Amino acid sequence: MSDIEKVKQLRKSTGAGFKDCNIALKESNGNLDKAVEILRVKGIAKASKKMSRNATEGVIVLSGDEKKMSLIEVNCETDFVAKNDDFINFVKELSILNNNHSSNLDELKTAKMENNKTVDENLVALIAKIGEKITIGRAKTLNNENSRNFAYQHSVIKDNVSKLVVIVSININEKSDKIDLFGKHLSMHIAASNPIALNANEINQELIDKEVNLIAEELKNSGKPVEIAKKISLGKINKFKDENSLMSQDWVMDPKMKIKDVIKSLEISNLQINEFVRLKIGE
Repeated sequence: MSDIEKVKQLRKSTGAGFKDCNIALKESNGNLDKAVEILRVKGIAKASKKMSRNATEGVIVLSGDEKKMSLIEVNCETDFVAKNDDFINFVKELSILNNNHSSNLDELKTAKMENNKTVDENLVALIAKIGEKITIGRAKTLNNENSRNFAYQHSVIKDNVSKLVVIVSININEKSDKIDLFGKHLSMHIAASNPIALNANEINQELIDKEVNLIAEELKNSGKPVEIAKKISLGKINKFKDENSLMSQDWVMDPKMKIKDVIKSLEISNLQINEFVRLKIGE
């Protein structure tokens, strides 16, 4: 096999660039197996150096079906790489594995991909090839019994790869145009309104405490009597809870109605929202 054919073979098997393959072959005296190992070690070293950089761009990838559906976030440094074919192919295959492993990231990182290498090994190779820090971020799977999942993608890059994705789980098996439309509109509402929790009592207490402190600081120098300030503070906190709880938010399709009112108006027995997830790059 000629030197140029060896370089081509090495590029095909490792995905490394022409220059790196050529250098690795010289260092291994033309031994392809040793050259692969050299490139692997160099790839890990390159990847390690890049991991100190910021990766604030990326994609959210959707996978699964209406019974079991998952999201996974993959970050990179630039929007240019987020649209790169190698990157897109990697995240699409990764999303299928993520759904299979129910968003267990520890299991996912050691799972085998189509090339029989682990996710971690493929991630290192991709970083070395593309030249940017790439990390696996947040992941979530919705898989509730007697329920259907509905999804919405915003800023779609390609197929199931987007910048913002919502999944909402509704406890119903029934299929009808009315339910399908509600599920679609509800997932769009969540994308637009960004609720923190399903109900007010589920909002993280740390977030409420932080809001209380901000309101107290705002009212401290208002000159209002203590009792009046307390009433204003209580009103602001209740408003914060209402605006950030899905069930009490104004319905984007008709702001005169709350989400809980829309559910009642559907007149479907036992219809309720189980849970939702909204992932957006940069948030």
